[in-house]
Amino acid sequence: MSESVVFPAPASAAALPTPLVVVDLVWPDQSNHHGTLFGGAALAMLDRLAFIMGSKALRGAVVTAAVGRLDFASPAPAGFAVECQARVLQRGRRSATVEASLTAEDLLSGERVHCLRGEFVMVRQAGTEPATAIAPEAADGPADGASPAGWARVAEIVFPGHANHRGVLHGGPAMAWMAKAGFVAATRQVRRSVVMAASERMDFVAPAVVGDVVEVTARVTGTGQRSVRVQVELWAESPVTGGRHRCTSAELVYVAVDA
Repeated sequence: MSESVVFPAPASAAALPTPLVVVDLVWPDQSNHHGTLFGGAALAMLDRLAFIMGSKALRGAVVTAAVGRLDFASPAPAGFAVECQARVLQRGRRSATVEASLTAEDLLSGERVHCLRGEFVMVRQAGTEPATAIAPEAADGPADGASPAGWARVAEIVFPGHANHRGVLHGGPAMAWMAKAGFVAATRQVRRSVVMAASERMDFVAPAVVGDVVEVTARVTGTGQRSVRVQVELWAESPVTGGRHRCTSAELVYVAVDA
């Protein structure tokens, strides 16, 4: 007989992982003929974030066991940013329920609209026990749940297609994720269309490997008449142990362009 999953009373806020807020962009190849984000693509974004939160809560190899209470409220147009938020509602011995939501944001106007909410049940795979936690390095950023102008966080999972034959993250995907976070931070700061003009410095100090959760943080450090300077850092975290280290940092420059 399979083991039943019993949810205890919700743990205290201090015992659960802090809520996570990340951004992504809606590309044309993720959109339907109406020019809005496919429902499946939206679910994939939330499921990825639920995996990250489930890993933080259970510290083991987790899988999605169930998805419930999906509420589609509004579409997310192509070209908009989408902000995904997740928090752990309940945690048992082998399972955790994660609430995730998706909000579309017009980066030029700052207008935001709630699009989707769902609950994901993540289960630690049988035969895997919680790993001994490793104290992570600290990353700079605003308070969790905040989305200030001039700041952005992107979260990804390193899959085999992102890595070389040794299982180490390629520089290409890393730079693409950093550029995306920098673009959102710069556009939020000036509320104008921007393009990357320069990468003044990029330092690769440690690798990320297949299975790691990658978080990219971007913050605006200076603005000119048309230019925006952004400091971007890429951090890797083991979903099993929680060990976290900085992999890459860069200084990116974006320039506002006319329509």
